Amino acid sequence: MTELTLVHRHQNALIALAVHAFTASGIVLAMLAAYAAYSWNWPQFFGWLGVALFVDGVDGPIARKVGVERRLPSFSGASVDFVVDYVTYVFLPAFAVATGGFTSTPVALALAGLIVFTSAMYYGDTRMKMKNNAFRGFPVVWNGVVFILFVFRPSAEVVIGTTIALSILTFAPIAFVHPVRVEKWRPVTLAFTLAWFIFAGAALYFELSPPLGVLIGLGLTSAYLSLVGLVQQVLARFSEEN
Repeated sequence: MTELTLVHRHQNALIALAVHAFTASGIVLAMLAAYAAYSWNWPQFFGWLGVALFVDGVDGPIARKVGVERRLPSFSGASVDFVVDYVTYVFLPAFAVATGGFTSTPVALALAGLIVFTSAMYYGDTRMKMKNNAFRGFPVVWNGVVFILFVFRPSAEVVIGTTIALSILTFAPIAFVHPVRVEKWRPVTLAFTLAWFIFAGAALYFELSPPLGVLIGLGLTSAYLSLVGLVQQVLARFSEEN
């Protein structure tokens, strides 16, 4: 093996490790979010989760662009991603439900337990993606759901009902859109996704007590992103039958 080949291999490994380190930085952001939750600083908590969500959104395209599997086949970036995703999408939001004052402590702990258990089962399901790249079942994006609960502060009954319903829908053969990978209506879906982040950022700016306009925008964009996958699924089935 020539010295040039050896240097090239080391460079490949370092590039791949840098991308994997960027993915793993999400767990540091999760730790900062956990500290904010410990202090009951919920705007800061969701702020750190928002940064973690950004990292999760861009690390995949970067990894595919760089070709990390080819550069460092002995390292599984997907495994790192799963660890970070479970903590930031599931575990910490469940902790927020348990300690956020939505209902009595026993009920809140039961809801949090339901979230972490059903989500763990979902992560083991190899059928979580449909042919059109939509998610099969509610894709355990509890960070977004719990954020909405903190902003709108619904009654205990609504929190309980929402948590139980989404936990059941986790295993239902119902489509939930992936904003980037589902091609159908993608420009519109991406526009709604961008709008959701803008309204969410505004809600954080107002420390989770935004004005009515922000609440309406956040509610409408959340409704679209929640239902568009199901609408596409129903239309596709209707088209097949006719």
